[in-house]
Amino acid sequence: MATSSSSQRIGVVGYGHLGKYLVERILKDGAALGLTLAFVWNRNADKLKGSVPDELILDELSSFANRPCDVIVEVCHPKIVKEFGLHFLSQSHFMVGSPSALSDPELNQKLRQAAQTYGRTLYVPSGALWGGQDIQRLNDSGALKALFIRMSKHPSCFRLTGDVLSDWMEDEGRRVLFRGSVAELCPLAPNNVNTMAAAAVAAGTLGFTGVQGEIVSDTALSDYHVVEVEVTGPGGFSVHTVRRNPAKLGAVTGTATYNSFWNSLLVCKGHGGRVYLC
Repeated sequence: MATSSSSQRIGVVGYGHLGKYLVERILKDGAALGLTLAFVWNRNADKLKGSVPDELILDELSSFANRPCDVIVEVCHPKIVKEFGLHFLSQSHFMVGSPSALSDPELNQKLRQAAQTYGRTLYVPSGALWGGQDIQRLNDSGALKALFIRMSKHPSCFRLTGDVLSDWMEDEGRRVLFRGSVAELCPLAPNNVNTMAAAAVAAGTLGFTGVQGEIVSDTALSDYHVVEVEVTGPGGFSVHTVRRNPAKLGAVTGTATYNSFWNSLLVCKGHGGRVYLC
């Protein structure tokens, strides 16, 4: 349930690189910003020992409601969104760090209905998406005609289902792994295409089936990820942005995205029973 104190209580679900960053920022800077940590859960609880105060470690995610929160932040895997998203929204606002889960139309609709029913906000962080609010405004005005996103990364940075990249070699150069709808792409790369999923939420009239995406493996990209966004409107209107996000080899999330998530969390003050891009 939401708390009545002026301080925002935050529950963090997942303690990978991004979850660890958010927990450390809340513990370090949260008090001055009106944020306190309610709990931290990780599939492997041993990873939390010595890093998170014992009293803040949640052993069983199913008992999250015993730790009252204003906002629950998921930063682990789309499976958690599917399993617990509705339960989270029944108790608090919910920031879904794995919006690729929303490519499932049934789950998407259920989460939207739950947000409306409980008067909670389903927050979708922009992450590495540049210009998300502009895309949303164009969409809401009825002027958005098409949206295409290309994400290019070093092959070590992809976490794909199946064997699509099992045969990559150093210096092989550029390889297009997939091009098609974001709805088809999300199950293939659930941990890599959350930027595209956020764009599909912003472009609500096109949705996950209408927004087109492409993922590219490029061994030359050893220092950063590249996100290209092409927006098409009426009468020849178009916008093309290219975002280079510094990233180490093997990193799923680029460096600048960490601070983007933190800024998104600061926005989560409650925006009614709806989906909100932050």
